[in-house]
Amino acid sequence: MTSDAFKKVWKAEPFRPFALRMASGRRVEVSHPEFVAISPGQRTLAVFEPGTDSADIVDLLLVESIEFVRLNGATKH
Repeated sequence: MTSDAFKKVWKAEPFRPFALRMASGRRVEVSHPEFVAISPGQRTLAVFEPGTDSADIVDLLLVESIEFVRLNGATKH
């Protein structure tokens, strides 16, 4: 995925929670735009987990798709 494609979803107003589906099958949820930090080179993300100090490190080149998360926890592609 390109950084521009990611930013389009990340910076959308209104923000819609989403999950990044990785090539490995791993899923990383983004529940709020402030929980994401993007590297200066715009290839790597840190996605922080709400209520913790832990984060998932994501290489944008390994993101296959974005799934929007509904309020009930279901996903929509």
